[in-house]
This record gives sequence, C-alpha cells and structure tokens, in this order.
Amino acid sequence: MKKIGAGIIGLGVGRQHALAFAAHPDCRVAHLCDSDPAQRAWAEKQHPDAKFSTDARDLIGDPAVDVVAVASYDDDHAGQILAALKAGQHVFAEKPLCTRAEDAAAIRAELARHPELRLSSNLILRRYPVFRELQSRLRAGELGEVYALEGDYNYGRLHKLTEGWRGRSADYSVILGGGVHIADLLLWLVGAPAEEVYSLGNAFASRGSAFPGPDYACSLVRFRGGAVGKVSANFGCVHPHFHNVSVYGTRATFTHGPAGTFLHTSRDPAVAPPRLDLHYAGCANGDLIADFIEEILGRGRAEVNAEDVFRCMELCFAMEKSLRSRVPLAVTRL
Repeated sequence: MKKIGAGIIGLGVGRQHALAFAAHPDCRVAHLCDSDPAQRAWAEKQHPDAKFSTDARDLIGDPAVDVVAVASYDDDHAGQILAALKAGQHVFAEKPLCTRAEDAAAIRAELARHPELRLSSNLILRRYPVFRELQSRLRAGELGEVYALEGDYNYGRLHKLTEGWRGRSADYSVILGGGVHIADLLLWLVGAPAEEVYSLGNAFASRGSAFPGPDYACSLVRFRGGAVGKVSANFGCVHPHFHNVSVYGTRATFTHGPAGTFLHTSRDPAVAPPRLDLHYAGCANGDLIADFIEEILGRGRAEVNAEDVFRCMELCFAMEKSLRSRVPLAVTRL
C-alpha cells in the first residue's frame, strides 16, 4: 500500500507533528515548510528525504502530499486550510482552527464539498491520562448527574503575549489561543453542546505592553441539559502552566489541581478524599495524529473529528463575542 504523504506548515509545534507522522507505519513525511533557516536545518537533519519550502503555497497542492498539518501562526490557518481542502488534501490543524467565525463557516462549507476528506484539530487535552480517566468515570456514572464543570487554562507565559508574535497579531485572542483547550475538554466531558455564554475579562498583567486585548477571560457556559461550566484563559498568571479541572456531580466531585487529583465522595469534612494516582500530561503534541491517519485510511475514528472541531469553535466564538460585547449570548451554529 502506498504510504500517506504528509506535509507540515510551520516547524515550531509542527516539529512534533512531523515526528508523529513519521512514526506511523503507513505514513511518510513528504514536504516541510518554514521560513526560518534554523527550522530548515532541523528538518533536513530529521527528515532528509522530504522536500522543504519557505512558502506554504509550494506545499499545498503538492501531489506527494495527501494530508497537511497546519501549524503556522493563527492568522494564517484559515487561508491555508481552505487552500488544502480545495486541493483535495486532508487537514490536521493546530488550534484554533481559525480566528473568525466566517472563516470557520467557509471551512465547513468547503469540507462539505469534499466528503472524502477528513479534518481534525490538535485539541490535545483529551489525550491527557487524568482527563481520560475522568471521562471514563463520568461515562460509568460514578459521579452521578453532572451539574457543574470548571476548567482553568493557566498559561503562565505572559512574555508570549508581550514579546512574541501573539502580541503583534490584531486577531489574537486568549480564548481562541488557550481557552479553546478547556472549551473542548468540557464539551467532551459533559457530552452535550453549549447553548449560552457570558464572558468577562481584563488586561492587568499585560498593561503597558503592545498586546491589544484581554490577557484574562472567564466565561460561564450553559450546556444543553442544564449543566453549567466555567472556562477561564489566564495568560498573565504568576503560576506554572497548568490546567485546573473540577467536575461536580450529584454523587461525587472530581478535582484536579497542583496539589493532586482527588475524588470526593463525602460531604463530611472528617472524611479525607482519596488521592488518585494518575498521570497529568504524559502525552506529546502529536499524539492525536495516529488516530487521524487511521480515519483517513478507513480503519478507525479520529479522537477529534470535524464535528467536534466545529462545536468547539462555535463555543469559542460565542465566548469571544460575549467578552467584547459584555452581554450574554446564544451559541450560534456554524
């Protein structure tokens, strides 16, 4: 069987994408793209048989490339994804899929014109062992009926807003750039679409810098069925990078924080909750790619499929719009 040819645009996090494609027995890295000479040197050493370009247009449409990984700057995602789909290439996109709702709608429409193509995005928290265990316990009914979920994306890397490319992007959003991970995680855990949101934010930590938007955003989300969620994106926090998650059910409460992961089954303060011995991260940024390749080959289902991506983007765009308008909003379907 002919191996699937993979092309990767952007070799920052895209390096891990390239390694994941190369590790799959039915895939090969065919084409790499980045404008940075240092990235080119890495690519030529790690993937000597691949082509290398400095312009994404040379990779998109290359007949040797069957699937494109888009790991470029957020502002470039939409145009590259649309071009790849039009060229008949599957797409694995870094988050966020795109930065504007109209672009997401255009991507969805283009994908509908190519039912043979597959689309996914790197919403990697689903692969974290601690959250997979949580999802398993929820599906087993161990927590009872879930009525509240909370997730905090504590980025702890303020310099990436004030000094890096994010601070130079007019469209960069901490919701789309970080909160998207928590949004997808809560959608996956609760197993129901979001219907309404209300967001607030501020920019204390980045005050005086060139970054134009909020560095902190917090959204309340009402899911179908009545469960309420909280999603925060905290880029300026004085705290290591971490994802706090709590899920409250009628029978038990699951909490995951820097002090550990616990399952609370009693309201009695004298009863200490058992600490769960679970790995927090334990995965790489390319770990969703193997399942995506299996779906392309017709041998399985991607962990994150196109519908998952669009549901997540709908929620994020609603949160972002509410943040700017300061009013509650319904989640609009793409």
